[in-house]
Amino acid sequence: MNIIIGLLTGAAASMGLGGGFIFLVYLSAFTNTPQAIAQGANLLFFLPIALLSLIIHSKNKLIDREKVKKFGFYGLIGAAVGSIAGIYIEAVLLKKLFAVLLIIVGIKEIFHKNSGQQTKSP
Repeated sequence: MNIIIGLLTGAAASMGLGGGFIFLVYLSAFTNTPQAIAQGANLLFFLPIALLSLIIHSKNKLIDREKVKKFGFYGLIGAAVGSIAGIYIEAVLLKKLFAVLLIIVGIKEIFHKNSGQQTKSP
């Protein structure tokens, strides 16, 4: 079962469909993996998928390098702060905070209006 979940989440993640989220939910809900361990595994899962996506998108000239520098810098800071905070926050509270984040993002997605910008087709 773990191999099937790994393949499905990898395929979903490489298409930008939230495979990491599926993996995180699977680990915490169905395997009783502690939240902190599940998040760490999810981060390790993300790295090869992100590298592969970066290579493919670079090859297709779909990357705005200035935005990568700007958001990459702030992303690294956010990841470091989040990792340190995760060490000191109890697992129960971490799960509740994660649930609140998912609800907020879900509500935002439901009411999000498309700005009219079209993505470029390759």
